[in-house]
Amino acid sequence: MSTLVVIPARGGSKGVPGKNLARVGGVPLVARAVQAAVAAGVGAVVVSTDDDAIAAVAEAAGARVVRRPAELAGDTASSEAALLHALDEHESLAGAVDVLVMVQCTSPFVTASEIAECVAAIGAGADSAFTAAPTHGFLWRRDGSGQAVGVNHDRATRPRRQDRTPEFLETGAVYAMRTDGFRDRRHRFFGRTVLVETDPGRVLEIDEPADLERARALAPLLDAPGAGPSRADIDAVVLDFDGTQTDDSVQVASDGTEQVRVHRGDGLGIAALRRAGVPVLVLSSETNPVVRARARKLGVPVLHGVDDKATVLRDWCAGEGLQPGRVLYAGNDVNDLGCFALVGWPVAVASAHPVVRDAARLVTSAPGGHGAVREIASWILGKDLDS
Repeated sequence: MSTLVVIPARGGSKGVPGKNLARVGGVPLVARAVQAAVAAGVGAVVVSTDDDAIAAVAEAAGARVVRRPAELAGDTASSEAALLHALDEHESLAGAVDVLVMVQCTSPFVTASEIAECVAAIGAGADSAFTAAPTHGFLWRRDGSGQAVGVNHDRATRPRRQDRTPEFLETGAVYAMRTDGFRDRRHRFFGRTVLVETDPGRVLEIDEPADLERARALAPLLDAPGAGPSRADIDAVVLDFDGTQTDDSVQVASDGTEQVRVHRGDGLGIAALRRAGVPVLVLSSETNPVVRARARKLGVPVLHGVDDKATVLRDWCAGEGLQPGRVLYAGNDVNDLGCFALVGWPVAVASAHPVVRDAARLVTSAPGGHGAVREIASWILGKDLDS
């Protein structure tokens, strides 16, 4: 079957402004959806958007972008209308599609297997399929007088959980449907509809700021373990200095000169990266001569005394012919957030500011100045540098 995955991602969002570019586990929501869809390997992946920034992130993650017209980008436009537009645009270029899949950016923990299983359900004879999580919860509503009334149970009969037939909660993550039926019915549930059971522990829809905070708290637990970058993922490593290569403390002599404490293991890690052919840059807002002295000892280039680190990093990547999505940047404080938003692998050291840890794709187990850079080098090179 020819399959098209459409990820709707308009620019406007009132509940969470800029929602589709908000980072969970250091990755923009739209990129997380694209990554899952590409990994599912079921067919072409497109992002329907009206927003330039979303389009750039989607393309970097591996999707083709379909530009959504203004009339389909407002609060009242339906998901079905965006799906039909993207379907028409894709078929005009690539030919007929048998199965249409919608993946929602607002479900940050959607998996490739869930997408593939929904498509497989269509292949097995369903007309439409969607992800749903089992629940044994007792649902209630208020009647006109404000009294609690059981929805899915008789309040006088309270069977044990194991004696109840589970019901299923629609997760909002994945919907698959036969294209001809969707064009005819103009909605996502028609004909023989089946559900694909998913893990309730991964179900979370981001509709308001508190949902986003919960997703960020859950990401270290729910994202795939061992998700650190390999050498194949990284073209360069850029390191902040104070608080990343140091413990963020400084000793000031009576003549005003400053000294910092570094970790020898970090030097070993940087040397290992250089031997493996990974370019390393030190990028710091500090003007202290110690930054240049340390970079000289490590044998790596340095840009310091920098106010706008993100702009300097963008220019450096352009000058070196590097795609920012394949750059790892390690930092610890709020002045690193601009660089985090630019690169594909934003990494916070364990001692980083909480806001920085929340924005990171990965967090080291070691604090800054205590081997965090060595740990990063171990991820990339796939080996324990202690051995």
